Amino acid sequence: MCNLYSNTTPADAMRQLFDVAVEKDRLGNAEPLPAIYPMHMAPIVRKDEDGARELVSLFWGFRTTKKSKKTGAILQPHAWNNARDDKVLKSGLWKNSFEERRCLVPASSFCEVQGRNPATYHWFALKGSEARPPFAFAGMWQVSQYEGKEGPEEVPAYTVITTSANDIVRPIHPQRMPVILSSSDYEA
Repeated sequence: MCNLYSNTTPADAMRQLFDVAVEKDRLGNAEPLPAIYPMHMAPIVRKDEDGARELVSLFWGFRTTKKSKKTGAILQPHAWNNARDDKVLKSGLWKNSFEERRCLVPASSFCEVQGRNPATYHWFALKGSEARPPFAFAGMWQVSQYEGKEGPEEVPAYTVITTSANDIVRPIHPQRMPVILSSSDYEA
């Protein structure tokens, strides 16, 4: 479920769309991202300590410690890149972030893969006057703390909230899709 999306919107357009002041843009010279994968950095919009919206880059996927079942050795951490909407208030991994650290995840399309050898990639985007107009997924962020191979580590990370697939996505991925927010829901 949603392990690939894109954000090809320029930073100035994201600032305008998500009502972020220029001085709260922490992206620097951000380039468009035609392919964003788990454990890679991408922009999100969150509230800073003063309650103002800011644009920052975080890693996609909350991290947790992963150990080998055979040896107990520390492995590359789990990256939880999606959170089910029906579990965000029930799971200890999600609950605090959902209540206190929600964010907007800017996107211009998302991809679902069907089959293997060869896989078929299906890209979904909103309709609009321009090709792939920007929108936002519902997301959450945290500073993930976990045990890495070299000892304790922490990473600022976000995850995308998913919901039941709609009629457009269901033929490709029958169960889940990202929560796509309308602009009137950005403040919540």
